[in-house]
Formats: sequence, structure tokens, C-alpha cells
Amino acid sequence: MDGRLAERVESLEQSDIRRFSAWCAEIGGVNLSQGVCDQPAPDAVKAAAKKAIDDDHAVYTHMRGIAPLREAIAAKMDRFNGIKADPETEIAVGVGTAAMFSCAVLSLMNPGDEAIVFSPYYSYHVNLLRLLGNKVRFVDTHPPDWRYASEQLAAAFNERTRIILVNTPANPSGKVFSEAELAEIARLAREHDVWIITDEIYEYITYGQPHVSVGSLPEAADRTVTISGASKTYAVTGWRVGYAVAPARVCDKIGVVSDHLTICSPAPLQHGIVAGMALPDSYYADMCADYLVKRDMLAETLREVGFDPYVPEGSYYMLAGFEPGRYENATHATESILEGVGVATVPGSAFYRDPADGEHQLRFCYAKQMADLKEGCTRLRRLSAKV
Repeated sequence: MDGRLAERVESLEQSDIRRFSAWCAEIGGVNLSQGVCDQPAPDAVKAAAKKAIDDDHAVYTHMRGIAPLREAIAAKMDRFNGIKADPETEIAVGVGTAAMFSCAVLSLMNPGDEAIVFSPYYSYHVNLLRLLGNKVRFVDTHPPDWRYASEQLAAAFNERTRIILVNTPANPSGKVFSEAELAEIARLAREHDVWIITDEIYEYITYGQPHVSVGSLPEAADRTVTISGASKTYAVTGWRVGYAVAPARVCDKIGVVSDHLTICSPAPLQHGIVAGMALPDSYYADMCADYLVKRDMLAETLREVGFDPYVPEGSYYMLAGFEPGRYENATHATESILEGVGVATVPGSAFYRDPADGEHQLRFCYAKQMADLKEGCTRLRRLSAKV
């Protein structure tokens, strides 16, 4: 036995996000790196999950999720996203959005097919695409407004393109794609007969910009897989309840692939999310208002210490630039800040097609309880504003 590993994992490593989170935990620092969303989940969500445990909802569920949850998702998709979906044939629940993304990719792409991804990107998207044997072609977006060049987008399509991935609101940039941008993406996808996969996990967290689902556009409805979940909206990132909404023939395969990989999302936690989806509109308004205060607090703190925050339109992440010469590079900046003041961030270079594009940026996460965020800001103010 030569002990060789599969080629697909030879270059696979733990993400910088998790690495610096672990380091931060070891030293008792303030973690502004990973989007763990360590805030309390709504009482109704916790109570429903506890009741489901007491009621012995402990066996495998339907491979596409329990019926009450699929029905709640269908109602939410119609009301909030403008997408009508049959809960019996066009909705699949699985183990978080990452798993549902993997299931969608496995259902739509053959090894060697290409996916178009906007840079900066969420590393799990790109790593999963590559792990599954697919190639990635990037389209660049640029701070501070994260616009892309239409010419570069059009040029990214070719005969091997199978999907284009949209993440809106986006991690790490906080970009909220406009309806005009989504219409352009939909037009090109139709022209080249390409599927659209859209990750909308931060859909409820926007600041003055409307969230638009590309699947709600008539020209995209029959070629879009919309992925979302409960993690960010209800502060239950460890529960792993995500879902995909897609045309029936695709959704059926996503459900089957999900069944083969993970069987089902945790049964009692699915019942908890049903309760979450029954929360009033005021819950979502209050959540956005809370994140807006935290966003502005962090942005002001970063300005005070000489950073240039690219204030996001959505999500709860913020990229911020620093002057060349202040640190050797983004990794050095991350290590220096964690060692110096005990605050964990993520190197911007981890999110870009060309790591050099992010070598003078850091990503901060403000999905924290207010006391923890205030402590993080207090520590950050110990940094000198001078190079």
C-alpha cells in the first residue's frame, strides 16, 4: 500500500476562516472572523425544537424534509422572494446551504464543467466546486461599490459553462445584486443555456437595498436553483437546516443526492425552523435594525484606526482596506491584530481570484452580541492609526 490520497484533496486545506477562529478561541479573543452568528436564537424556534425532541421526532424524515417545513418555505418564497414553488416537487430540505449547494452542483455539473463565480467569493463555494471536479472562471467585482464589468461577464461564458453562481447579499463583500444586474445575468444564462445557482442565505439582512431573487424573474424561473436556509436568519448556524428551490426535475435529483450523502437534516431542528418561519415581520425588521447599528459601529471604529471600510449593503460582513506598508500583507495583518489586541479577522486575500487583490484588506464579521462587539471595537481602538 502506497498510502496515496485522492488527488481531489491533495491541495485541500482548512479555510483561513476556521483557522483564525480556532486560534482566537485558544487565546480567549474576540472573534470577528467566522460568521458563527453567536447570538441567541428566537425563543419560539428553540421551544419548537425542544418540543419536537420531547415528542420523539427522532427518526429519518422525508428525503426532502418534513411537509410542514416545505409548506412554510413555499409560503415564504411566494411572499418574500416572489417565487411560486410546489412544496411537494420543487423544494428540498437538507443539511445546511453548503450541502444543498453541493447537491445542486452534483445534479447539474459533470466533472470538468465550468462555473462562473464573482470575486471576491465565499471560499466554500469555490472549494466545493473544485472538490467535485469542476473548474471555476471568475468575474471580478471591485470596491467600494463592488460593480463588475459587463464585458468581463459576457466573456466568461463558453461552451463548457454549466452554471453561474450568484451570492446575494454576498459574502464577503456585502454586495446586493440589483434587479438590473440579475436581469443581465439571466439574459446571458438563457443565451448560453446555463443554469443559475443563487445562494441567498443573507436575504433578510439588507440595509436600504431591496433583496431581489433572480428566480423571480420570468426569464430565469426555469433555470434557477435558489438556495437559502435558517442559519443566519435565526442564529442557528450549527443546526444545519438549508433548502433548495428549483424546477421539479432538478429538485428531485437534488433531493436524491442529498439522501445519498446525508439522508436528512436533523428532524427536531426542522420543526424548530417551522416555528421560525411563523415569526412576524417585526422580527426581521428588528434584526436588520440591530445589524445596521452594529455595522455602523464597526465601520466608525475602523475609520478611527486608519482602515477604509467598504460599508456593505447587506449580510453582516465588512471588508476594510489598509494602506500598503502598514502590514506586510493581509495574513500578517490578521496575525498581528490577533496577537496584539486579541481580535480575530480574516485575510482579504482568502476571498479573491487573485490573492494580491485582497492583500491590503481584512474581513470583519459583526454578527455578535452587542457586548462582544463593543469589546472587539474597544480592542481595535488600541491599534495605531499611523503606518
